[in-house]
Amino acid sequence: MQNRAILHSDLNCFYASVETMLDPRLRGKAVAVCGSTEDRHGIVLAKSELAKKAGVKTGMVNWEAQRCCKDLIIVSPQYDQYLKYSKLTQAIYQRYTDMVEPFGMDECWLDVTGSRAVCGDAMNIAEQIRRSVREELGLTVSIGVSFNKVFAKLGSDMKKPDAITEISSDAFREKVWPLPCSDMIYCGPATTAKLARYGVRSIGDVAACDPVFLKGLLGVNGLGLWSYANGRDNSRVMHKDFVSPIKSVGHGITCISDLENEDEVRKVILALSQDIGHKLRVHGLSTRTVQIHVRGNDLFGSQFQCKLPIKTQLPSEIAAAAFRCFQERYTWNTKVRAVTVRAIELSPKSDAEQVSLFDNVQQRIAKEKVQDAVEEIRGRFGKAAVTYASLLGDLKMPADGRDKVKMPGIMYQ
Repeated sequence: MQNRAILHSDLNCFYASVETMLDPRLRGKAVAVCGSTEDRHGIVLAKSELAKKAGVKTGMVNWEAQRCCKDLIIVSPQYDQYLKYSKLTQAIYQRYTDMVEPFGMDECWLDVTGSRAVCGDAMNIAEQIRRSVREELGLTVSIGVSFNKVFAKLGSDMKKPDAITEISSDAFREKVWPLPCSDMIYCGPATTAKLARYGVRSIGDVAACDPVFLKGLLGVNGLGLWSYANGRDNSRVMHKDFVSPIKSVGHGITCISDLENEDEVRKVILALSQDIGHKLRVHGLSTRTVQIHVRGNDLFGSQFQCKLPIKTQLPSEIAAAAFRCFQERYTWNTKVRAVTVRAIELSPKSDAEQVSLFDNVQQRIAKEKVQDAVEEIRGRFGKAAVTYASLLGDLKMPADGRDKVKMPGIMYQ
């Protein structure tokens, strides 16, 4: 496996860089992309290099960021543009290989092992990509080049912006082992704190540990970290068309203002369920259990779930089940700030199912035909072309497009 050539490409300050590229007046200035304070998303989502040097950090509330940097320019996120440039960047990667695995909108792994005979060695391919992204899109990338995914990602973090770092199989101990273990993927704050209690602070310290000790301390993740630190990551880069198995489909939102009664909650649940039903149809799945998570304005959350009498992908049935669950279980000690609806226990829509003697099968078939027509109209004319009349008023839901953003869950093995 050490003969592999793996790249990890990371778009530098992605959101802020796209904003600066789209509006040249922002060049050379401290810029932060921030959510709306009015919509309760008033935090820093991304910042430019100048803002970073001034002390602005991702996750800061807007006023705190402005206090750190008096000349800070705050811009609202344009998620459609970020998705557009993410896809354009991936198209450049795919000139060199079809083994391109996204890790969020701004990061990708590339396996260029089979491309070296045509495109040159991995460092040459990385340089071509770096130059193409800069010249064609006006953005910059930092690229790590290594023999596995973990060290390639580590390399892309070592030198920023607009840089290439190689970590080879014969020199990784000198380059990697002195680094803090928190620099390694899947070694978050809690894991770092646990390791520090035993004097394990660097990646080299992790590599020198007894794997049995790490497993006892961290479980299976401990063995994974030990393998990563010793350069034994054999995880493959997935094909560009790879779709991970779907175990659940959910959608959630933090409301613009608190939901004060059941009718307001019902409308939000119905809006969320429309998206869930659409995703289930796209993937040919049905759900047998609906789960709802509610967070009050005291920031404490409650989660409830209920079984459906028959599996479904109809938004109206998903919404009805979720709302019924909410009505029966939520105590209204506080107003509602955020709602998430999730379809779990998924199975293929085509799977046969025993129905009750008393089920109205013809009525169900008619409902599904109506939903088929709704989906077709929305596919041609947009999501807003057909909707429930009750959703035409104020839903207290933000509409800035953040729900289009697909974030990474895992590094595939």
